[in-house]
Amino acid sequence: MAGLASDGSNPDVSLLYDINGLAKDAPTWLDRVMEFVGEYGIMLAMVLVVLWCWWSVRRRGTLEDSVAAVAGLVWAPLAAGIALLVNIPIRGFVERPRPFLDHQGLEVLVDGKTDFSFVSDHATMAMGIGVALFLAHRWFGLAAIGLALAEGFCRVYMGVHYPTDVVGGFALGTAVALLLAPVALALLTPVVSAVARSRRAGRLVRSRRAPAWADRHEPLDLPEQRLEGDDNDLAA
Repeated sequence: MAGLASDGSNPDVSLLYDINGLAKDAPTWLDRVMEFVGEYGIMLAMVLVVLWCWWSVRRRGTLEDSVAAVAGLVWAPLAAGIALLVNIPIRGFVERPRPFLDHQGLEVLVDGKTDFSFVSDHATMAMGIGVALFLAHRWFGLAAIGLALAEGFCRVYMGVHYPTDVVGGFALGTAVALLLAPVALALLTPVVSAVARSRRAGRLVRSRRAPAWADRHEPLDLPEQRLEGDDNDLAA
């Protein structure tokens, strides 16, 4: 992989120079903005999208819909974390140096990157969150996937990754989010459902203003709760 990257005729390298060349022509303030956005800003935006999605799904639809959506939201950061763990042996096996170590004339916006380049952790994490979020909510998921694509562009613009590092990260994040989703959601859904039934923690899944509970819940729960309430009223 490192040998291929050193070949100047490689389209991966050519695209690297084309995208990173934009940083050379850009004003200094724009490079500083891209540095912050690519290193921290987009990931912070991802967190905001997840929180916005959580706030939205817990206020709409049935309880069953909210439980499924919140379980998907919980899976999003877990998928990103698992994908990062999977990337550790991949990086150690490929051992691809950062592009600025093998190629001259790159505009590197972030110093101190000494680890291997393939695959990009930022691209892996961003796409893992985006695809997992898409499974929970289509429109918020599309927004997160759009942010992930922007993250990949920023990493190449900053001169710290080859385009194929980013594509590899997208593939890894997508694979983990999709392939492990059935097992993860099967485990998370009962947990989220139990949280939803809790008086105190239930607000994490359902808002007070949300519609009534779904009909699929056990019919004995509500009568028992009403009897308890009636006893309390009589006692009062």
